Amino acid sequence: MEHNGIEYCFQCNEYPCEKYEKIDKFDSFISHRNQKRDLEKARQIGIEAYNAEQEEKVEILGTLLAGYNDGRKKTLFCVAVNLLKIHELRAVLGKIENRSDLENLTLKEKALLLLGC
Repeated sequence: MEHNGIEYCFQCNEYPCEKYEKIDKFDSFISHRNQKRDLEKARQIGIEAYNAEQEEKVEILGTLLAGYNDGRKKTLFCVAVNLLKIHELRAVLGKIENRSDLENLTLKEKALLLLGC
């Protein structure tokens, strides 16, 4: 580590440094789109709370893949969980899982229902 043992860039007095000024302009991967936003969020709420939120996102992704993936939605679900905020994911999942007819739907019907949210 170049800066006296800090664990995360946002803990540095120089953050955001020149390494981060144009980070969003050069990385074309969708999964990198929220790097600045995520670092800022971790700084604001603390790394423990941020990590807890990421763990919840992992659980939501697991639920989506296990219960709503008709074999064609894995990439969509992974990108959605990465890009959407946690309250948006909770809202979508809550809306779907509170349906009384959910047990009677096929996997394909569940996937289509989820896409309509």
